[in-house]
Amino acid sequence: MTTNNKYFKTNKATWNEKVKVHAKSAMYNLEEFKKGRTSLMPYELDALGDVKGKSLLHLQCHFGQDTLSWSRMGATCTGVDLSDEGIKLAQELNKDLKLDAEFVCCNVLDTSEFVKDTFDIVYTSYGVIGWLPDLKPWGKMIAERLKKGGTFYMVEFHPIVWMFDYLEGKPIMTYGYMQNEAIYEEYEGTYANQNSKMISKEYGWNHGLGEVVSALTEAGLHVEYLKEHDESPYNVLPDLIETETGLYVTKDKLYPLIFELKAKKL
Repeated sequence: MTTNNKYFKTNKATWNEKVKVHAKSAMYNLEEFKKGRTSLMPYELDALGDVKGKSLLHLQCHFGQDTLSWSRMGATCTGVDLSDEGIKLAQELNKDLKLDAEFVCCNVLDTSEFVKDTFDIVYTSYGVIGWLPDLKPWGKMIAERLKKGGTFYMVEFHPIVWMFDYLEGKPIMTYGYMQNEAIYEEYEGTYANQNSKMISKEYGWNHGLGEVVSALTEAGLHVEYLKEHDESPYNVLPDLIETETGLYVTKDKLYPLIFELKAKKL
């Protein structure tokens, strides 16, 4: 087993436990979701617009809420995730909601081994690339799974956000903007339920915006835009302040919290 595979095994075990906690959390609000509430946020809704009749591949889908939200909007969806517990719950939700999404359990870097279709849209969001040691195979896989003329869209926490250690309740700059070495963290609780007693054991990697753009362009995609925002739709960092629009900002707005990128396969 390679070192990275050991890291992936640890992360998978943690995410299997997180699924159980997150399914009961107020953040994911599963009961309201079942009643029809979308889990999608303004950034991705604005970026992708009307998806009716389009095929969509959702990378690192957790337990499928966003995948199923796109499905409700008329897209033909496939979700991929490392966690078999996440995929199991996603399949149950798909059945309960009488939708037609498909879900596949695999490491996102191995998607092309398990998913052979090509898609109009490949989509991924919020806390995804930090689980990947190298973005070049990720970019290559995205290009493989896109139809000619298809769109890749991602919205993600900004690389600057990952430079801080938040475990002491306040941000302390600790990690490199670009850091090849794996970052290991072990802590009680999760971002969706900080009072949970589960122990999260996680390996992650920091990737700068240049690495993200290069991984996609080297795979043959044309970047249409890269936007940075100082507002986050999720209150998952210490001491964020809610705005009138329901988004969250740092007190001083000294750095961006979110970036979004849209690219096309020519």
